[in-house]
Amino acid sequence: MDIKRIAEEAISSVQAASPAVRAFQASHAARYAIGRNTDTLNVHRAWPLAGVIDDFLSEPTWQGIPIVRTRDIRPDAWIVNCSTSISPVAVQRHLSGAGLQNVLGLHELSACPSGNVPWPSFVQDQRDEIALHGQAWSEIYATLEDARSRQVLLDVLRYRVTADPAYMQGYDVAIQEQYFEEFMDYREETFIDAGGFDGDTAQAFADRYPDYRKIIVFEPSEKNMQSATRRLASYRDIEFRTTGLSDTPGALPFDPDTGSASSVTASGSSMIIVETLDAAVTEPVSVIKMDLEGWELKALHGSRSHITREKPKLAIAVYHAAPDLRLIHRYVQGFGLGYKCYLRHYTQGWSETVMYFVR
Repeated sequence: MDIKRIAEEAISSVQAASPAVRAFQASHAARYAIGRNTDTLNVHRAWPLAGVIDDFLSEPTWQGIPIVRTRDIRPDAWIVNCSTSISPVAVQRHLSGAGLQNVLGLHELSACPSGNVPWPSFVQDQRDEIALHGQAWSEIYATLEDARSRQVLLDVLRYRVTADPAYMQGYDVAIQEQYFEEFMDYREETFIDAGGFDGDTAQAFADRYPDYRKIIVFEPSEKNMQSATRRLASYRDIEFRTTGLSDTPGALPFDPDTGSASSVTASGSSMIIVETLDAAVTEPVSVIKMDLEGWELKALHGSRSHITREKPKLAIAVYHAAPDLRLIHRYVQGFGLGYKCYLRHYTQGWSETVMYFVR
């Protein structure tokens, strides 16, 4: 499979300005967007919005733009679907179900030179990644263990180079199913939950696999860890470590205030202590799950001894940056341990892609 060619074909399919874009540009009707993100702000700068649609946010405005409810939108209004991370397909269906037909995909505006809306950063980053490393992606495709994994790679790739929700029509938002695939065959595991957030994954693991030996939760956000310890107070054999994982011990700047997306970042408002998994856990481990908002490869480097010695099952998030899938696959398979590799995706957007390694 020529992954670079597949990406180029997907990109070429959204290059021409659609009739809907021309109608949007010529219309005098009110314009709205759905989705609260940088892309919505880019649309607003180019085509001032009458509001951002959000049926749940209680605040009257977002970034100075009025918040409106779906029920308040006139049928002739135009709406730009800027939902790209989780549920762009469900958003499209919601708007259609509300009788709103003038809905434009963000990708349609970005593809039109006169639309004056840049491509989302995840799109441009993925295009650059494939242009430079298309051959490596083709090789990864060939090594994936099953047909579903190969289809996931193609669907996610096509979406990430176009932002076109058409490629995600066959997916549901099933975040609660992450890490619990049948091929993982969990039995009496010592489970590392790296990026434990509020304990949701640890609780789900404990409930589904009550024969676990031990669960060790790493979560550097004190607020998140407080939630995790409350949630898991009644469960046995769970250890909590309010530290991050990395390739070397030390302290790193951290943004603690973005919930499950709290992450190491140069602009972080606080500092966290990080350690290596190899130094932090001396007992054997059998499962390592990581969702570290882009810090997974660093943490894997700090888990080298556990990986080579115990050959644990791995469930690693590979969606935060365009090179993640390639680099994480190369690092783990570089040990030559005979891992089988699977790929699964749990949203209708660019987020929540997990790569699994099992023996």
